[in-house]
Amino acid sequence: MAQASMQDIKRRIRSVSNTKQITKAMELVSSAKLKKARDKLDKTRPYFNTIVRSIQEILSSTKDIKHPLLESREIKKRAYIAITGDRGLCGGYNSNITRLVQNSVENKDDAVIIVIGQKGRDFFKRRDYDIRGTYLNISERPTYSDASNIGSLVLDLYKNGEVDEVNLVYTHFKSTISYQPKVMKLLPAEIDGDVNEEDIDEDKDAIEYEPSPEEVLSYLIPKYIESTVYGALIESSASEQGARRVAMENATDNAEDMIGDLNLEYNRARQASITQEISEIVGGAEAQK
Repeated sequence: MAQASMQDIKRRIRSVSNTKQITKAMELVSSAKLKKARDKLDKTRPYFNTIVRSIQEILSSTKDIKHPLLESREIKKRAYIAITGDRGLCGGYNSNITRLVQNSVENKDDAVIIVIGQKGRDFFKRRDYDIRGTYLNISERPTYSDASNIGSLVLDLYKNGEVDEVNLVYTHFKSTISYQPKVMKLLPAEIDGDVNEEDIDEDKDAIEYEPSPEEVLSYLIPKYIESTVYGALIESSASEQGARRVAMENATDNAEDMIGDLNLEYNRARQASITQEISEIVGGAEAQK
């Protein structure tokens, strides 16, 4: 029995060791991908922050101008752009986004989902949400053309009256170990509270728009939507790799702890087996006296 138990423990040690090798390899791969994602984020974040702020300033200076993409209307249906990953093994990264969307939706029949990532697609499809757009295999390497396609879709839905509000749900990258799921309202476009209108009002009368403010906004707002979506894709990509690296690091540490416990258990079983053999030898020698 002791021998069988020792063999079983050795098999478990080999199994956990193999798992540890896999998680360690995935941790190293995620670390390399995270570095690339962070480099891309560091290069693009200032640019898109500037774009967003510039658009906000323009919206503030044209707040008296009527435009279909600026006017609030009765909310009958809301659209949610949910950015998740195509793969799992990244802790609560995907579930945080799907849970946030669920909590934001008051009535499933009044919600439209545009989903990025296979994990989000599978989640909302199983729960019979109205999925109007699915974008797979772009979560780790998003491009501006992907954001442009997504922006065109939500603009069409909004202009056609199929939705009355568009929200972007993504993960904001704060640090290597800190990520924050967020909901951002895209349409109708509105002024962010962080913009200081007093500073803008001083030069407001000096701003001229050609051929007209409406034409300028018709061009700028779609660009604003595309840029914001692209920025969110980059943020989410870095967050996903960071979450996966942390998850694989924790899995590797847990595997090491399990191997340590199993080695201790094996040594105890081996010691018990040796003690039993010695007892049997001593007992046999005593019996022959």
